[in-house]
Amino acid sequence: MKRLIVNADDFGLAPGVNSAIAELARAGALSSTTLMAAGPFFSAAAELALAEPALGVGCHIVLTDGVPVLPASEVRSLLDPGNPASGCFRPQLTAFIRDLWLGRIRKQEIEAEACAQIRRLQSCGIQVTHLDSHKHTHIFSRVLDPLLRAAKACGIRAMRNPFEPGWSLRATPGAGRLRRLEVHALRIPGFAFARAARENGIHTTDGSIGMLATGSLDQAALSSLLQAMPDGVWELVCHPGYRDAVLDRTATRLRDSREMERSALLATVPPRRGHDPNFRLVSFRDLVLESVRD
Repeated sequence: MKRLIVNADDFGLAPGVNSAIAELARAGALSSTTLMAAGPFFSAAAELALAEPALGVGCHIVLTDGVPVLPASEVRSLLDPGNPASGCFRPQLTAFIRDLWLGRIRKQEIEAEACAQIRRLQSCGIQVTHLDSHKHTHIFSRVLDPLLRAAKACGIRAMRNPFEPGWSLRATPGAGRLRRLEVHALRIPGFAFARAARENGIHTTDGSIGMLATGSLDQAALSSLLQAMPDGVWELVCHPGYRDAVLDRTATRLRDSREMERSALLATVPPRRGHDPNFRLVSFRDLVLESVRD
C-alpha cells in the first residue's frame, strides 16, 4: 500500500494561506497541516482547523524568521542578536545555524519555546497530531533533542521525518543545481534522526517528498512524484496558498508558487485517490492509532 500524508505548512501565516488550506482540506486534497502558534493569523487558522475535524493539525515549530510565544526575557538566546530589542528570532536561517553550532543558543530555551507553541494550539482545543519545524531546523541534533523532550512533555507522539529519499530526488524535474546540492547535503543526518525518533517512541514516515520541489511544485512535478512513489508511508511537504497583500509583506520567498501548488494539489490528489486502489491518504494521527492497534 502506498500511503501519503499531504501536509501544508505555514497555516496561520496569512489569510490567503489559511483560505487555500481550508479549501484543499474540504476538497480531499490535503490530509494534514501544521499551524504556526505565533503566526499573525493564528486565531483564524485555529477556527478553520476546528471546523475540519478530519484534517490532522500539527505544530509548526518556529525558531527563526518569526516571534516567540514566550516572553523575550525567557528566550534571550533565540532572539536576533543584531536587534534583541525587536523581540524577534534571527531572520536568517544561516545565522541561526551558525549560532547553534557555536553554542550561543540554549537547548533549554528551544525546549521551553517549543512547549509553549504546542500548548498554545492545545489550549484552543486542537488535538496536535505531530511536530515539524519552520525551515526544517530539526534536522540538526541540537534542535531535535529539545524538540523530542518537548513532544514527550506535551503528549505528542509523531514528528516529520525531514529527509527526502533518493527516489523522490530523482523524480523531481527542473530543480536548480544549488537547491539540489543543498537538499542532498541535508540528507546526511537522516540515520541519526531515525534512531533518535525510534528510541523516543516517536512515530514518523519513511521520508518526506517535495522538499527539492519547494517553489516549483507544479502539476507536472507532483504527478512525477506520485507516479514514482513506492510502497510505504511518505509525507508530501507543500506550501499552498493564495497570494495576497499580507503575504507580500512577509519575508517568505514563496509567493506565486503557493497558488501553483494549490492548483497542482487540486488537479492531482483527488483523482489519484479515486482511481488508484493502492493509494491512500492518511495523517500522522493514523500512524499513531495504527501503532496503538498493533
